[in-house]
Formats: sequence, C-alpha cells, structure tokens
Amino acid sequence: MLDILADGGELGTNEIARRTGMTPSTVSRQLGTLAASGLVERIPASGRYKLGIRLVQLANAVLARLDVREVARPHLVSLVEATGETATLSVPGGDDAVTVDFVPGSHQIQPVSHLGRSSIGHATSAGKVMLAFGDRELPDGALHAYTARTITDPRLLAREIEVVRERGYAQAVGEREPGLTAIAAPVRAAGGELEAIVALQGPSTRFDDAAVRAALPLLVDHSAAMSRALGWEGR
Repeated sequence: MLDILADGGELGTNEIARRTGMTPSTVSRQLGTLAASGLVERIPASGRYKLGIRLVQLANAVLARLDVREVARPHLVSLVEATGETATLSVPGGDDAVTVDFVPGSHQIQPVSHLGRSSIGHATSAGKVMLAFGDRELPDGALHAYTARTITDPRLLAREIEVVRERGYAQAVGEREPGLTAIAAPVRAAGGELEAIVALQGPSTRFDDAAVRAALPLLVDHSAAMSRALGWEGR
C-alpha cells in the first residue's frame, strides 16, 4: 500500500483496493493502522490518503547508518567539478539500486536526480553494476522495455553483465530514458562485497562518446578510492 501511494500520490480507499486487489474494508482497516503510526495521512477535504511525514524520519534513520555517504561525498563533488555532469551514489536495494546521495552537475540542463530514485537493474548503468557485482540473481523472462534501446532479452542481459564484470564499469545510453547517458562503477566494502555504486549521468548530446571516454578513468579511480577508504585492499 505504501508503494502504491508513493506511485499514485493522493488516492482514495477504493482506488487503493483496486490496485492492491484487497477489499475496501481491509484497505480501510490497514489505512487506519498506517495513519495511527504516521506512515500515511488522511486529507480531510477529499478523504484521500497520502504518504506521511513519519516516513521521512524513518528514511533519515536508515540513511544515517550509511557511512558510505560520508566517504563518497567529496568524491561526488570532485567528479562534478571535473566533468560538469551529475554524480550519484546508490546502494543495492531489493530489485533495483536506490539513490542515497547526489551532486547536481554544473551545466544548466541536467537530468533529474533525487533521493530514493530507483535504478532499474536491466536498464541503467547503476542497476547493471548491482547485477554484476552484487548478490542479485539475473531476472528471468521478458524484461520491460522503457525505450527502444532497453535490453529485454535475458540472454543479452546476461552477456552484458559479463562484459560489465570484465571491464569493471557499466554504461547505459538511452536505455531507461531517451537521450540520457550514464556510466557507473562499484564501490566495495572491506570484505570485497558491493557496498555502493557511483555514477555519472548527462544528456547524450553533451555526455557523448568522447566525454564518456574522458570521464571513465576519473569514475573508476574515484570508485577505487572510495573502496579503499572503506577498507577494501583488493584491485
């Protein structure tokens, strides 16, 4: 129900019931429980519900435990200063990578980034890094096409993930959003497991092949420096 409210904004009981497949009476009872804990709020004028401010407090408590943000912040700033493009920091989520920090680029036109934004596993550079270096299984079956360039064949995705593992970074050009290019690299914890993902993204017209080639060594160097700061001693 919280996911549905996050996607739909302000929704009424019947609409939530329709989207969840639950009965209106069940939805009403659960909304009452969520409202009592501050996770959702009822709008008196319309009788609809929206996400509650308590979620912000819980999210901040989770983010406060992510020490990688403190380590990564100066590296994100340095990447933006060097490239002018938006730098993001994501952590592995359930099915996708989730943005926990970002520094907007210095150009007037920049892609949209915000905390909590999901990076789809098969359609983004950060998502590919999560699949390549994390502990997630590759998705089965046909994959959703967000654009004409999205990888939808699981066999092609498996091949792409192997390439990412071999070269140590991932790239996505117009695969999640038309006209958006992004590159990403893994940040490892002391034990070598995937701790986070650092990425650069910008409009494909500006962040073109030449700009990507120039930015890749910087991205890889900064991701390695973050990993070393977290105690990783590998290559």
